[in-house]
Amino acid sequence: MSEQQTRIGSVQRTTLETDISVALTLDGTGQTMIDSDVPFLDHMLTLFGVHGFFDLIVNGKGDVQVDDHHTVEDVGICLGKAFREALGDFTGIARYGECCLPMDETLVRVVVDISNRPFLHYNVAVSDSRIGSFDTALAKEFLRAFAQHAGVTLHVDLLHGENSHHIIEAVFKGLGRAMRQAVGEMHGIRGALSSKGCL
Repeated sequence: MSEQQTRIGSVQRTTLETDISVALTLDGTGQTMIDSDVPFLDHMLTLFGVHGFFDLIVNGKGDVQVDDHHTVEDVGICLGKAFREALGDFTGIARYGECCLPMDETLVRVVVDISNRPFLHYNVAVSDSRIGSFDTALAKEFLRAFAQHAGVTLHVDLLHGENSHHIIEAVFKGLGRAMRQAVGEMHGIRGALSSKGCL
């Protein structure tokens, strides 16, 4: 992988429930323009982009008059697919990333393996079912969709914390940092970092 290469992914998904577009530049500076139709998710994705140094544009409309579930899940699908497209054949990447992210009283651990074997472990209990109008259970649905479509093994654990906003914010910041580490260039690696020769 050359440092001059631009690793980008662009995804459009239109269903009877949502209309989502995502444009991602892996080697960015954390510039974001997010309008998913779900304000709390917009905030979380902004943090993800800024702390992961990803340039990210998200536009979405969905049936939020029903609830936010379809929109949140479909944004996760599109972001995962954008990463998968940007990463190509996984040549030269570090593959693994880890971040322990503090947010005041909260500490969250996020560990990723860009393995082409999707899996989500999510051990994050929050005391509030809603933050404003956002259903906190949808954070897990977003991450499941992201991991499935990015081809990422993703482990997220709340080590300690009380404030629900802080907890979910730490999850998204930690995901950004862990993914930044995992997509980074590993000098001297030819092809994918695997004893099998491919992922």
